[in-house]
Amino acid sequence: MDKLVCPCKSRQMKQQKRKTIRHYNAPGHAHFLTFSCYRQLPLLNRDRTRRWIIQATGNASERHNFAILAYVIMPEHVHLIIFPLLQVYDVGLFLKAIKQSVARKAKKFLCEHNPAWLEKLTFQRGNRNVFRFWQTGPGYDRNINSKEELFKKIIYIHNNPVRRGLVSTSEEWKWSSASWYSGGRNVELAIDDHIFS
Repeated sequence: MDKLVCPCKSRQMKQQKRKTIRHYNAPGHAHFLTFSCYRQLPLLNRDRTRRWIIQATGNASERHNFAILAYVIMPEHVHLIIFPLLQVYDVGLFLKAIKQSVARKAKKFLCEHNPAWLEKLTFQRGNRNVFRFWQTGPGYDRNINSKEELFKKIIYIHNNPVRRGLVSTSEEWKWSSASWYSGGRNVELAIDDHIFS
C-alpha cells in the first residue's frame, strides 16, 4: 500500500526538488531559462532595473560565449533563450554572472535611495544579514534540441506581457525580443541571428 504524503510535506518536497534542479550542458542544445525575483516581488518593474538585466545579460553572453536567441523581462521574472557557442560550457556560471551583477547594483541603489526596501530584502542567516534580490535556487532550465520547440518557446515568452495585460501585442513590450522577430532591429538586447543561418 502506498504511503500518503501530507500536503505540507509534498510542498516541501517540490520546493526542495526545484532548488536542486540540474543544468544539462549538452552541446548543440539551446536553453530556455527562467529566474524570478525574491518572493515573486515585482522588483523588475522599473526601467532602471530592466536595463541592469540587459547589461548583465549582454556581458554574461560575451564572457561565457552564449548567443541570445530571445528574452522577455517581466516585473517579477525573466525568460531567456540562449545557445552555447562552445562545446564545453556551464549555464550555471552564465546565470550567476547575471544575477550577481543585478543584485549588487540593486543593493547599492537601495542603500543610497531606499533603505526601507533594502530592509524588506534582507534577512538574518546565523550571525549575518543576507540581501536577497533573486529567489533562491537555479531557477528553471529546459534543454531545447529542435527548431520546432525553440520557436514555440520564443512565441511563448514573447506572449507573456500580452497574457498579463501589460500590452495588446507582444511587439509593444519594449523589454523583449518580440519586435526583432517581427522585422524591427531596434531592441534593448541584440539577438544573435547568425545562429539561425
